[in-house]
Amino acid sequence: MCTHNREVFIKIRTLLIRCLAFGLFLGSSSLLAGDPTLEANYNYDLSKFVSWMEASTREKEIPGVALAIVSREGIMHMQTWGVKSIETREPVHTDSVFRIASMSKTFAGTSAALLVDQHYQTWDTKLTDLFPSMHLGTRRSSGAITLKHVVSHSTGLMPHSYSNLLDDGVGYDRIKSSFSKIPTVCQPGDCYGYQNVVFSLIGDVVEQSTGESYEKFIYEQIFKPLGMITASVGMEPYLENAEATAPHRRSRGAWRTTSTNPAYYSVAPASGINASIFDMSMWVRANLGAFPEVLSSDFLSQLHEPIIATPRGNYFNRWSGLEKAYYATGWRVFDYEGQRVVHHGGGVRGYRSEMAFVPEANIGLVLLFNAESNLANDIVPAFLDNLTNTSH
Repeated sequence: MCTHNREVFIKIRTLLIRCLAFGLFLGSSSLLAGDPTLEANYNYDLSKFVSWMEASTREKEIPGVALAIVSREGIMHMQTWGVKSIETREPVHTDSVFRIASMSKTFAGTSAALLVDQHYQTWDTKLTDLFPSMHLGTRRSSGAITLKHVVSHSTGLMPHSYSNLLDDGVGYDRIKSSFSKIPTVCQPGDCYGYQNVVFSLIGDVVEQSTGESYEKFIYEQIFKPLGMITASVGMEPYLENAEATAPHRRSRGAWRTTSTNPAYYSVAPASGINASIFDMSMWVRANLGAFPEVLSSDFLSQLHEPIIATPRGNYFNRWSGLEKAYYATGWRVFDYEGQRVVHHGGGVRGYRSEMAFVPEANIGLVLLFNAESNLANDIVPAFLDNLTNTSH
């Protein structure tokens, strides 16, 4: 799509859905495939939840907010608040672009699954077989790390390996030569250890397998077929996009714009995607099964299947309704008040994001902040409590 046509399409799309920004709720029955059991078992009246969220974001004066609630059949609610930047005061709209941070991992996991589905690789492919000159970890057992271990954070390597270097602005290409120094803490597959740098080996696997860049593979395999026309990978598309929001941090009692750390873009599979709330609504709908010609039901079942249990210690593990938590293929999966939920959150300098859906209830949520606020931690449990008519 040429640049001019792309811009026209975005403007038309924005006009068509802008009415949702004023709080218009579509009838839930028309978006739930006419299934009366869903209406009986779940609360699809979103008004109280949205009112609470709007009041909370205004109380904390969060600069820009975008929210979407969807089903397989369509958008149940979409709304934006605030501004793209406190300096320009230009309002956020449904095609304003945010950094989605670690929610990028859901796309990377899907990319790895597509490689397996298209017979480029298997889940048992060892990273050392693909990259013979690469050495992972300090023990011989790390030589058995497979693609499945990487996508599920079950490599057995020390959690958050070299994330400190990313924080200091050191890019992925400079870090890779030190992979042999990462402490091995358990056998591959035996323990969970969240990664950003090691997880980004998925990009290398994509490029080695297909001969295409990770960015092109994501575009051709996911963004384009799902109509995610504002989504992109990398820092340059973000900086060049007139619809991009600015990152904000709280400083001296006020929100202020902040800088962007290029290093977190260098680990694109872990944190390098930019997208609008409309495009992310398409992503959640796709994972609910809305577009089987792109992501089939069997494919999604494998994608969302738990691989390794995640221990307590993260913010989501502290939600009082949460029972068991796991990591799947680029996605978190947990049981909340007896419901299976698929989830991922994200945070990078100046941005927070949350995404969750309940396949059995045919409903999902995406939240995007262009600010670092812990309010993001409360959104998913509040949404799930509203859905199940529970409170804590």
